[in-house]
Amino acid sequence: MSSNRRQMWPLYAAGFTTAFGAHGIAASLGASGDAVTSLLALGVLLALYDGAEVVLKPLFGSLADRVGARPVLLGGLVAFAAASALYALADSPGWLWAARLGQGAAASAFSPAASALVARLNPAAKHGRAFGSYGFYKSIGYTLGPLVGGVLMWVGGLRLLFTVMAVLGMAVALWAALAVPAVAPLPRTRQTVVDLARRLAEPSFWQPTAALAGATAALSVGVGFLPVSGASAGLGAIATGAAVSVLAATAAFVQPQAGRALDSGRLGTRMGLTMGLLLTAAGLAFAIVPGLPGVLGAALLIGTGTGLITPLGFAALATSAPAERLGQTMGSAEVGRELGDAGGPLLVAAVATATTLVAGFATLALLLALFPIALFAVRRGVRA
Repeated sequence: MSSNRRQMWPLYAAGFTTAFGAHGIAASLGASGDAVTSLLALGVLLALYDGAEVVLKPLFGSLADRVGARPVLLGGLVAFAAASALYALADSPGWLWAARLGQGAAASAFSPAASALVARLNPAAKHGRAFGSYGFYKSIGYTLGPLVGGVLMWVGGLRLLFTVMAVLGMAVALWAALAVPAVAPLPRTRQTVVDLARRLAEPSFWQPTAALAGATAALSVGVGFLPVSGASAGLGAIATGAAVSVLAATAAFVQPQAGRALDSGRLGTRMGLTMGLLLTAAGLAFAIVPGLPGVLGAALLIGTGTGLITPLGFAALATSAPAERLGQTMGSAEVGRELGDAGGPLLVAAVATATTLVAGFATLALLLALFPIALFAVRRGVRA
């Protein structure tokens, strides 16, 4: 195994860890008599993790630029393990909320640090491949989280799940300590709030970030509402669960291929993001088709579209961002993704409540189809 690949594997594992931590608790409703006894409690537990990320990722990204990404990566992973162990040892409903908030805060540290290291440890010509692989393992974490988490809770309840997450966090921290080299922070000029706002308003930042937010919104809507659409058409839990698995697996396997196509010059960023948004919009529109064909077709198209957008968006950000502020850039872009993660389902749910779920799918599909016009009206920014 080459030296570069040895350095990258712990970073991929960190991506898996943050995704597994976010969704591993998703199957906990009423499991084994644990504290998660209502949909509201489950929703708050999921939101605590994501809410901490929205608030703290830019701060920890900036810290990674200041002191180096490796210390923030290692500290975040150790903190994730400690927060997970907190509930595993205490086994108290009150400590569950504290542990969940601690996990989200820790992920806010090691997630942007890992993204910054993926960019720093690879030349710009290989950013597509690197972020494609990173996105692949992160998607596997999102896919396996509810499944493995459900099995662990069936065997030993939430304490076993949090014990496994504690061991996972510490194991990845040790692996990263041994394999990931120290990358010295680069000299930085003083930056005011106005300077930051001006940089985040540049097309090179907001174009790929908006595309990433749209892709994440569609992915969340697909995972959350395709099973509802299938159930209303008379499909069973196995069929709707399979559709969600198809969506997640497609998104995971498309990402490395899209990254390689970008690096080889076979796919440009502007074209790739446009294709991804249109495919994702087509998938949401296809969800209108009744029955299994609509659910599976939508899953395939949404998975393909989001799989195209994710590595291309992050590669564009890494290429255009000032090298000395990679952590801050990645942290800020992750906030955009988190807002899409929350905003997409909220939009579809609001429209569906007022009208129908079909109208909710159609509304988000229309917005995503119009995205390329808004994203690339300014003919500069991302790599052509």
